[in-house]
Amino acid sequence: MPRFFCPAPLHTGDSLELPAGAARHVQVLRLQPGDSITLFNHGPGWATGAAASPGGEFEATVTQMGRSNVQVQVGAHHALEREAARAVHIAIAMPANDRMDWLVEKATELGVASIQPLMSERSVLRLSGERADKKTAHWQSVAVSACEQCGGNRVPLLHPVATLTHWLRALPAGAAEGAGAAPVARLLLSLREGSRPLRDWLAADAAPAAIFLSGPEGGLSAAEEDAAMACGFAPVSLGARVLRAETAALTALALLV
Repeated sequence: MPRFFCPAPLHTGDSLELPAGAARHVQVLRLQPGDSITLFNHGPGWATGAAASPGGEFEATVTQMGRSNVQVQVGAHHALEREAARAVHIAIAMPANDRMDWLVEKATELGVASIQPLMSERSVLRLSGERADKKTAHWQSVAVSACEQCGGNRVPLLHPVATLTHWLRALPAGAAEGAGAAPVARLLLSLREGSRPLRDWLAADAAPAAIFLSGPEGGLSAAEEDAAMACGFAPVSLGARVLRAETAALTALALLV
């Protein structure tokens, strides 16, 4: 059954008009009144507050097809989740070309909780201002599409592009990311001597959440690694092979989730 992200309150029995993106997708698939679809609405901005998403997904039926609008009737709610046991947040110095698109798509499929695009000393891709905002919005749409395809009901958040230095300075001082929050492990992909194999860390640590920091092509500089370690990041490695920036981040994510 086709799945669509609908960033609006969903309640069984409601009749509503799908947002533009979902409506276009329904029309591309040439669905007709009476066809069944699945809706979910747990994405950035819907985690808290009075209108918080209940999670899971809703059955829905197409009731009307217009030139540019689609009406649906919301059906039964299913408290079904396919999320990772550990919340993993990736902070990565953005790889160049279309590799960031690919990383966002695959990380969403694997169950990443959020992605922080960064610029570091060796970054090839550098973004700021309106261009950075447009790229972030594009990557968020890539995450939505990947979530619709893979069966996930929680769209990962794409944070605004930041420099590594600014992002490290903005991190909370403690191990938790907020008052009363569970401890969040901080891991740094590093080739420096003494880095602990990630598999060894996994065998010894049961932290319910983790931030994984990974560099661009060429990795982070020694000074950047030192700065990250001063903020509580523990250096870990993925083995003897040299992996591309996007491959390394996804390999770590697959192990951590």
